[in-house]
Amino acid sequence: MFNSYIWSLPSRVFHWLFAGLILLAFLSDDDKLLNYHALIGYGILILLTFRFFWGYIGPKYSRFKDFPLALKDAKEFVLNIFSSKQKYIGHNPIASYVMIGIFIVVFLTIITGILALGVEEGKGLLSSLNSSFFKKMELFEHIHEFFSNLLLALIAAHLLGVFSDRILHPAHKTLSSIFNGFKVTSEDYSIRLNIFQKLFAFIFFALFIAFLIFNMGAKNNPLVASIHTSVDYQKQNPLFVKECASCHIIYPPHTLPAASWVTMMGDLENHFGDDASLEEQDNKNILDFLVQNSAETSTQKVSVKILDSIKNKDIIAITQSDFWKKKHEDIPKKVFAHADVKSKANCKACHSDIEKGLIENDKIKDINAFM
Repeated sequence: MFNSYIWSLPSRVFHWLFAGLILLAFLSDDDKLLNYHALIGYGILILLTFRFFWGYIGPKYSRFKDFPLALKDAKEFVLNIFSSKQKYIGHNPIASYVMIGIFIVVFLTIITGILALGVEEGKGLLSSLNSSFFKKMELFEHIHEFFSNLLLALIAAHLLGVFSDRILHPAHKTLSSIFNGFKVTSEDYSIRLNIFQKLFAFIFFALFIAFLIFNMGAKNNPLVASIHTSVDYQKQNPLFVKECASCHIIYPPHTLPAASWVTMMGDLENHFGDDASLEEQDNKNILDFLVQNSAETSTQKVSVKILDSIKNKDIIAITQSDFWKKKHEDIPKKVFAHADVKSKANCKACHSDIEKGLIENDKIKDINAFM
């Protein structure tokens, strides 16, 4: 028996980086970690690009042409799965199908993720798609989630294959080959990398490391940069800031639809228990500003969600919308009763940039600070 060197170092490094980043992608699937989640996705895409070329110029067993994908091979493998005879040195037919499936699904997951990030969040390379035409589309997010779930199923199949091989064919040492590259074979089937393959792998992984280093300190990273910028309401409408911010925080006009602003400004004598009446001209000035910048005019995700949540309902407070209630239903009541919060209406306690017109998930203050 021989210890054959089957999996080269670049192949093994790719495998573990690929697996590690996919794990991190699932762990970072949280609104507050959206930017990290996206950057991890780009990192996986770089690795996937390497694996695509490696599948054509890499050593034997790593090349796609060495994947036994013929149906007759798969049938023969299944019928003889309990046999100790070793016919496939690299991937067996079933493992080949699963690996190809993983590569394709991961690619589709990343592409739909980039589309969802651009269309719905207005972030990243496709942030220009965050337009009035696309603003109500959640299609890419749903497709992204579908492929993510499909990927979990394929990963489970891959792990099941690895451990079943460990049980059925322990002498082959397939599991340990993932770490050291060696499998036990009847003949010496060892591979060797040529200088071109070594150089290609070195350059690609150097670029990958450079990508990681760049993203650790990059500001305004175009891969996750938002198309939405902060607003200086004092410059846009000093009267709006003077009259509204004198009693409470500045609520961006895009957080309510035009109808809600019209209703609110038409009954300032009963403004949440206070008389906030204004001179007719001042009222018209502020109302025009609010309507011109209402939720209907914004492509920010929060505006689209609130507009869809309120629709034709007679609601003049964000906290009364179904969207707000759903987003905050898991927050303990004591958080809103905290001395630094005091009220559900004090959005600024957690959303530090709200008075600049921004309500982004990755900038929400940790509620543990109020526990």
